[in-house]
Amino acid sequence: MPWYLYLALKQLFPTGRRFPFFTAISILGVSLGVAVLIISSSVMGGFGHKIREMTVDTQGDVQVRGDGLIADPAAVQAQLMKIPGVLATTPFAEGAVMVIFNLKPQFPGMQGIDVNHITNVIPLQQYVHGGALAALDDDSIILGSQLAISLGARVGDTVEVYTPLAFEKLKMSKGDEVLLPRQLRVVGYFEFGHQALDGSVALVPLRAMQNLYGLGRAVHGINLKIAPGLDADAMADRINAALPASLHLRARSWIEINQDFLFVLQFERNMMFFLLMFIVVVAAFSVTSSLLISVVRKTREIGLLGALGAKPRQVAACFCFQGFFIGVCGTMVGLGLGFGVLHFRDDIVHVFTKLTQSEAALLRFYQFSHLPAYTDPAYLVATIIGSIGISTLAGLLPAWRAAKLKPVEALRSE
Repeated sequence: MPWYLYLALKQLFPTGRRFPFFTAISILGVSLGVAVLIISSSVMGGFGHKIREMTVDTQGDVQVRGDGLIADPAAVQAQLMKIPGVLATTPFAEGAVMVIFNLKPQFPGMQGIDVNHITNVIPLQQYVHGGALAALDDDSIILGSQLAISLGARVGDTVEVYTPLAFEKLKMSKGDEVLLPRQLRVVGYFEFGHQALDGSVALVPLRAMQNLYGLGRAVHGINLKIAPGLDADAMADRINAALPASLHLRARSWIEINQDFLFVLQFERNMMFFLLMFIVVVAAFSVTSSLLISVVRKTREIGLLGALGAKPRQVAACFCFQGFFIGVCGTMVGLGLGFGVLHFRDDIVHVFTKLTQSEAALLRFYQFSHLPAYTDPAYLVATIIGSIGISTLAGLLPAWRAAKLKPVEALRSE
């Protein structure tokens, strides 16, 4: 080990003494900055990751829609399956309805799904509780968990469903007919963990939805699953190129469907990362000041090193490496602190919301029942390199000051 590297370690962590105060403060400053960066970027990344997961688990990787209804979905599905990279397809129909139970009305969006093939594209079964997806038939319904709570409906209860088509028929009949609702039995709940979805969506078989809306055999769209590792945008372009223009169909990836929201989320994450990096910069100033104090206090020792033959760059390296070691130690401690907080994030948020009585507001505005977290490797690497690099740069000014000292003048210093 070079002598200047050994001396840098000894000055930071002297043998047989208590942990130096200036070293502790410098490491603590860097570690707090790193911890805040890890926590903020992981939580923001968690929101984006959760949105992607929810989108793919509800819409598939790619969605095909037309200018209007898709009259012959089976033929379109057959064409889609011939495109390389498409693993599975499933049609859907959707629309707004009024659901009533015990005189409590709710107005969710209802989606008709192909029960036999939905799991080939969307892992819906893992989100269904209190029942099974296989139990869904033409006379039953699966409610979102929050929607069921709003209605007060349980598994086995029967809800009444009204559609705009029924009201339109009643209007055309000029009151000569009685408006009868469609009665559906609740056979389960689904819970994605997102309050908006869980409180505003209900699922029925595709045939039931087609009957409710008078669609015949037509559907509103087709969801696709693509091979793992393929880019969703590239696959959407490939599908659009393969589909005949006469069908007036367009494929869009989950990224394109949610591009505005994802752009805002990514922009906020990048801006937060950039701004919070200044915490590490501020901590670097404390590293610089402590090392400058060390240079002033050890002026005679630096002069002695020069008299013994140490080169200016070696003396400078001694203090520069001190900044590097502070950065490494602070980054390691900060990573441990940051990931520790992320591990207990739900408990911390729960305690905070209990103390501030803001649990309902958190669910209403952020729409997640659990605080998501996802650590992007790119952000993690940027945090590690950035914090160590800034700390190392913080040692340059003290290193330059030490290297400029002349041995004779330094030895005469009092």
